[in-house]
Amino acid sequence: MQHILLIEDNNEVRENTAEILELAGYQVSTAADGKKGVEQVQLQKPDLIICDIMMPVLDGYGVLHLLSKNTATANIPFIFLTAMTERAEVRKGMEMGADDYITKPFEKTELLKAIESRLKKAASIKKEYQQGIDGLTVFIGDVAGHDAMSKFMDDRKIKSYKKKDNIYNEGDYPRGIFYVKKGKVKVFKIHDYKKELITSLLKEGDFFGYASLLEDKEYTENAQALEEVEIIFIPKDDFFHLIYNNREVAKKFIHILTHHVTEQQEQLLELAYSSVRKRVAEALLLLQKRYQQEDHQHFSMSISRDDLANIVGTATESLIRTLSEFRERHWIEIKEGKIILLNEHKLRELKN
Repeated sequence: MQHILLIEDNNEVRENTAEILELAGYQVSTAADGKKGVEQVQLQKPDLIICDIMMPVLDGYGVLHLLSKNTATANIPFIFLTAMTERAEVRKGMEMGADDYITKPFEKTELLKAIESRLKKAASIKKEYQQGIDGLTVFIGDVAGHDAMSKFMDDRKIKSYKKKDNIYNEGDYPRGIFYVKKGKVKVFKIHDYKKELITSLLKEGDFFGYASLLEDKEYTENAQALEEVEIIFIPKDDFFHLIYNNREVAKKFIHILTHHVTEQQEQLLELAYSSVRKRVAEALLLLQKRYQQEDHQHFSMSISRDDLANIVGTATESLIRTLSEFRERHWIEIKEGKIILLNEHKLRELKN
């Protein structure tokens, strides 16, 4: 049962509102002023807070300010209650980080819909989205609403790229972000000796190119089509409008960037300390994780030996020798250029 804390100094409003919430199936705690409300939040960690603005001892703004400074409470959904005459103060509350506001007197359905919406969005923030960038479209739909997501993506021009076409190059200045509508894309860096290292593998439904845009600096990597792809370009003004007008989306992008940095650190450790055999097994399992189709029993994929070597971080000759060993052990099969995983368990044993 989800727990709601109601902070309201008016006894009648507090009791009536608490009754509505309890009848709707929520567990409800109440506080008669802001100071008591903050104390209860620290003890109980509710799933959502409804708070009046004008209160004695500590007003609603003070409550929000104190909770937002504590990382343990900053992300609890927060809804302001306000009287009609306080509408001019609403903007101040939203700028401080409130998620919504309800004007008194309010309808029962208005209250319950606002609560349901905020709890759903909070659940989306906690939800794990595969690989950090996977499913970001679904995430934006969850938090911003699928209508907003449709408007965000509708009427965008689709550009097609052939295999090995560059989408952007290191040193280019970002003017927006990219979305993979169809196909596979690799993101890679080029060493001084012209050796590649693939840092990301992208597929349908992935956004990319946003890290440099957020940092407002030139691309530090290259993006290239692994096969024929369809890409949607989203201008930076549209992207920043989405970020600035939806706090949950902004938080998720920060989470994704953090996750991406962690992944790259792990990749560097693998390159530094793991054997080629272990890194090849890791790369094959990564490809499976990124591109596995549910209706296929054994994962298979056509990928050039050069590209696979650039994921592993080894010479192509060393990669080919390792693939031959895996083939002899019947862990993989190579047929018409495709690599087919036959024994995922053995590859995982080698990886671990």
